[in-house]
Amino acid sequence: MRVLVTGAAGFIGSHMVDRLLAAGNSVIGFDNLSTGQIRFLQAALANSKFVLHEGELLDRPTLTQAMQGIDLVVHLAANADVRFGTQHPRKDLDQNAIATWNVLETMREQGCRRIAFSSTGSIYGEPEVFPTPETCPFPIQTSLYGASKLAAEGLIQAYCEGFGMQACIFRFVSILGERYSHGHVFDFWQQLSAHPGHLRVLGDGHQKKSYLYVQDCIDAILLALDRIDNNRNGKNVNIFNLGTDEYCEVNDSIGWICDYLGLHPEITYSGGIRGWVGDSPFILLDCSKMRSLGWRPKLSIREAVLATIKYISSHFEENHADR
Repeated sequence: MRVLVTGAAGFIGSHMVDRLLAAGNSVIGFDNLSTGQIRFLQAALANSKFVLHEGELLDRPTLTQAMQGIDLVVHLAANADVRFGTQHPRKDLDQNAIATWNVLETMREQGCRRIAFSSTGSIYGEPEVFPTPETCPFPIQTSLYGASKLAAEGLIQAYCEGFGMQACIFRFVSILGERYSHGHVFDFWQQLSAHPGHLRVLGDGHQKKSYLYVQDCIDAILLALDRIDNNRNGKNVNIFNLGTDEYCEVNDSIGWICDYLGLHPEITYSGGIRGWVGDSPFILLDCSKMRSLGWRPKLSIREAVLATIKYISSHFEENHADR
C-alpha cells in the first residue's frame, strides 16, 4: 500500500511513518517542518520506501505532487496549540479546517478514497456525560482548536457522502510518549529543569485529564483501518474515541514527575478550574466502540507520563535546543 502521512515529522506522525514502513508499506511524508523535526525521521529517511515532501498543505501544487498514486491518507498535520488559540484565531482555521479541505479536494482529484483523520476530544467542549461517547450531543465549542477540528470533521463527512470516500475519524485525548515535545508534561519538565525549587501550575491543579500512550494510539488507528477494510466492513464515516478508561488530576501527574526527578518544589497555582480558555476541567472519553474491535491500551496514564518524562530527560540537550 502507498500511504501519504501529513505531519510526518511530528510527534505522532513520525511514529506512524515508522510503523507503516515496518509493515512493508511505501510511505510519502508531508510536513512543513514548522514544529516537526527531521531527527524524528532519521530511520525512515534511510528506508528506500520513504520519501519526504517539505511543503504547506495550503499549497495545492505541492500537495498534488505528493498525492500521486496514493491509496490512503493519514492526515495528522494540524495546529495543536490549544492554549494560545485566541492569540492567533486565523491559524486554527487555516491549518486545521482549510488545510483539511485542500487534502480532501486533492484526494478527490487524484482518485484516493481513504482517509484517517486525527480529530480531538476537545470537540466535546465541556460535556455533561462521562465517559463521553461519540454520540454525545455537542455542547458549545470552548476552543478555536476544537471548533476548527469539528469543521474539518464536517468537511470529511460531506466529502465521504458526496464523493464515495471513506474516513476513519479518531477523537484523541492528549497523547504522550517518546518524541513528545509539546504540552503540560514538557512544560513542567522545562520549568523544573530551569528552577527545581518552584513549579507554577495553570488552574487549580484539580483538572481531570485523560492521556494515551503514542504507541497505543498508533495501534488503534492501524487496527481500525484494517478492520474497516475499504468499505467492505465499515460505513463511509467511522468515528472512534481514543483514550484510556481512567483519568488523573494534573496534581497526580505533577507528583509522578517530581518523584521521578527526585524533586520537592514549591507549587503555586494561577487559580480557577481552567488553566486557559478552552482548557476543559474534565476529560474522559467512552472508548468502548474502539475496544469492541479488540483494542486495549497497553500503558496506564501513569506509565505513559513516566515514559514521557524519561524520554524528555534522556534527550535533555535536544529538547532544550528545541525550545
